[in-house]
Amino acid sequence: MSMFNRLLASVGIGNAKVDTLLEHVRYAPGDQVKGVVKIVGGQVAQQVDGIRLTLMTQYLKESNDHKHWVNCELARYRVSEAFSLQPNEERDFPVLITLPQQTPLTIGNAPVWLKTELDIASAVDPSDQDRIEIVPSVEQSIVIDALNRLGFRLRKAECEYAPRLGSVSPFVQEFEFVPTSYFRGELDELEVIFYPTEHQLELLLQIDRRARGLGGWLSEAMDSDETFVRYRLSRDEWRRLGAEKVSTQLAELIRKYV
Repeated sequence: MSMFNRLLASVGIGNAKVDTLLEHVRYAPGDQVKGVVKIVGGQVAQQVDGIRLTLMTQYLKESNDHKHWVNCELARYRVSEAFSLQPNEERDFPVLITLPQQTPLTIGNAPVWLKTELDIASAVDPSDQDRIEIVPSVEQSIVIDALNRLGFRLRKAECEYAPRLGSVSPFVQEFEFVPTSYFRGELDELEVIFYPTEHQLELLLQIDRRARGLGGWLSEAMDSDETFVRYRLSRDEWRRLGAEKVSTQLAELIRKYV
């Protein structure tokens, strides 16, 4: 019977169970995440080589004219060293991790989740997945508020494969805004990419001018109607300026390329 139980455990039947409980479900990039990993032993004693947490998301990639979603690992954390788990034994392990600054916001098609796994040799690793909501940081909120003040409305937010534009990941999260007032008739859209670090936030703006006349249509056909502009401030500067003054600076910057 004991050998039979070990066989079942090796294919995940009667194996240990794992469940991660977090203090909150909503975080901003760079936040600390606290919680506990709760483990209940299975039918037989098992040697666990460690507990690992993996922060995951998805991005859209196009290949052979076909778009598909790719799961992407953002960060990996080790929660515990090796330990022995007895049958039906209950154990708790505290969790304290820091989210990367580049964690995408869960806006549009951008899920973010934590995957918990027990590393058990010769067995199906027990796992648990927990969705978390990623909201804008203070600085990102200032930018979004500033764009709203300029009449831009968010149309789409998506993580897309772009290894040349990505900083630490093979993708970037693009926020596509459309003008509804000030720049209506002058821009088709404004795309924004955030590049946050611990001390600053950089924006990459793709300013897409609206075609005017034959020259404008030719420029649009050749993609020469798009301009990429970078705008960078320290976190303290973003907060000192606030949404109203940032909107003024962004308006002046965009106006140069319209």
